[in-house]
Amino acid sequence: MFSPARTIALHSSPSPSSSTSPSISKSNTTTNFIPKPKSLLQNHPLYTPTNEKLSLQFKEKILSLELMDIDSGKALSQNPNLHTATLESIHSIITFLLSKGLIHQDLPRIFGMCPKILTSNIETDLNPVFDFLIQDLKVPDYKFRKVIKKCPRLLTSSVKDQLKPALFYLNRLGLRDLDALAYHDCVLLVSNVERTLIPKLRHLESMGFSKEEVRCMVVRCPALLTFSIENSFKPKFEYFSVEMKGKLEELKHFPQYFSFSLENRIKVRHMEIVQNGVNLPLSLMLISTDDEFRELIAKGNK
Repeated sequence: MFSPARTIALHSSPSPSSSTSPSISKSNTTTNFIPKPKSLLQNHPLYTPTNEKLSLQFKEKILSLELMDIDSGKALSQNPNLHTATLESIHSIITFLLSKGLIHQDLPRIFGMCPKILTSNIETDLNPVFDFLIQDLKVPDYKFRKVIKKCPRLLTSSVKDQLKPALFYLNRLGLRDLDALAYHDCVLLVSNVERTLIPKLRHLESMGFSKEEVRCMVVRCPALLTFSIENSFKPKFEYFSVEMKGKLEELKHFPQYFSFSLENRIKVRHMEIVQNGVNLPLSLMLISTDDEFRELIAKGNK
């Protein structure tokens, strides 16, 4: 578990004149952090002779990421800017996010998913996102944490080029519930309109639905815009139309069909219905719990 004490590694870069022992000067410590034991650095594999070519500052930065339960190799690979980022700049990002209501335990997952955040510019990258949450999505500051935990990618998205255009497009589709967009479907806000959202709408139309029918389906089930065309829409629609011999009308009224597992839910329950010669509405077949489903099968056999 990531504890506040561990963040001292991000704040305690030794000065150039210091010895190889990674001691922490009084000027670099704050009352909010507990100095890390020297042994954490000295006994770490990065400090062995085989890694002596790495600078002490870089070693400390890597260890700091590891102490926050962040895969430093993955983070450095996905965000090369981390190679040159200072510990002070990374620490300022952490301090900023904590000031917005996030807690230390949130950071490993957030940075692990989006290591780019660690080298963001607070004024030009992060502040605009929180302004967008307040002004456009009407999210109060005490709920920032809930939104960011739901979708950390918001912090790496351009307000001008991504978030505002996506919100405008989703509103035009009929998704005007700001609470739903903020707290449940915020991943749609980081989805590219031209490359992600529109192709999915067009694919639904290719199944035989009209544009208005697709729009209504999306309003009824916004998660439709998060499903993969290749891994969800195509195989599930093929099974629905070929094996189940279903009608488009059923999907129009129950687009949530695409949210269920094809192998573990749809096929299993459809086969049981066929074997028992029972007819059930698509929604009942999939939404009902296992106990409810068995009860429905039993009633249908009477």
